[in-house]
This record gives sequence, C-alpha cells and structure tokens, in this order.
Amino acid sequence: MAAEKHHRSIAPFYDLIDLPFELGRYRSIRPLLFQGLYGRLLDAGVGTGRNIAFYPSGSEVIGVDISPAMLKRAERRLPKSAARVRLMDMNLAELKFADGYFDAAVASFVFCTMPEEERVAALRELRRVVGPSGRVRLLEYAPAQASFRRVLARVWQPWVGWAFGARLDQDIELELSKASLAVTGSRYVTSSIKLVEAAPVS
Repeated sequence: MAAEKHHRSIAPFYDLIDLPFELGRYRSIRPLLFQGLYGRLLDAGVGTGRNIAFYPSGSEVIGVDISPAMLKRAERRLPKSAARVRLMDMNLAELKFADGYFDAAVASFVFCTMPEEERVAALRELRRVVGPSGRVRLLEYAPAQASFRRVLARVWQPWVGWAFGARLDQDIELELSKASLAVTGSRYVTSSIKLVEAAPVS
C-alpha cells in the first residue's frame, strides 16, 4: 500500500521531523485522549508510540499500525507505559478483533493522513470494535478557527503532505455519522486541533 511505503520510508526520521510539533503542542494535549478512560483500549494508528507514556495505569492497551517500521520505533517506548501494552501490525479498515472487544478507542492525528476513501471504513471498524457502549475519542486537525491560520495551513500544506502524508483542512466530525457514530463532545484544544468524542448509534 502507498501509505505503508510512505511510513516505512519516513519512519527513521519521523520523530525528528515531528519534534517541533510534539514539543510545541502535541505533548501537552495527548493526555486529554485518555482522561476518564479505563479497561481495554485501542490506540488506532499508534505510529512511533508518542501516546504510550500517557496510557492509563492498570489498563490494557493494544496499539495497531499499518507500518511495521513505525511499530519497531514504538517498541522502544514501551518501558514508559504504566499500562499493559501490545503492538500489532494491522490495517484500521480491517481490524482483527471481535465486535465490542474494546471499552474505548483513541486515535491521534491518524485520519488526517488517510485517503478519503479509507476514513469512513476505518471509523466503521472503530465503531464495531468498541461495541454499543464504547467510546471513540480523536485528536485531529480541523479547519483553523482564525482566517490567518487557515492561510498559514495552506502555505504549509505541501510540506506537511510530503513529510506526513497529511492534510490540515479536513473535519473528521463530518464523517462520523457515516460510520454510525454520534458526536458527544467536540472542542478546539489548539487553534487548529480538535478533541472529538463519539458514541455508537444504532
């Protein structure tokens, strides 16, 4: 797959390229993904494991990613976790878990890197594996609130697309209903990043 090839090629340099963003904004908001969550959790698109240090103590977390190269780097961060963690090579659109297997699923900056045709399929899989009583929580780029930030995002877009395979101007909320997920909470945590929580609907 094109996405896996891209991630494999960028994996050795990903953390270095991403470091200014991680230190400047991501690290302070990652804990929000896990507030109030417990039990068996899915970290969908675990990447190089930046979330691992924030997993809730005593929980069981399975981190999946389409890139074995990214997962190898994530393994180095496992000692930082207070949770029991397994890492698995898996496509988010074809999760190998039973219905309702997880209490909750989280994803950080994953859907902005996925091709449009794959996003809804992946969201449907998250809805399936959390079951009717689970939650899906996402940290994602969204259209910036301020007009000058939207202009800046357009200027940055070619580089962001090359380095991360990402887009900064999509709003994942617009696609949740297509996956039988209803938004139960949504707020900007930076000028251009949203924390979105959704619950399955029949």
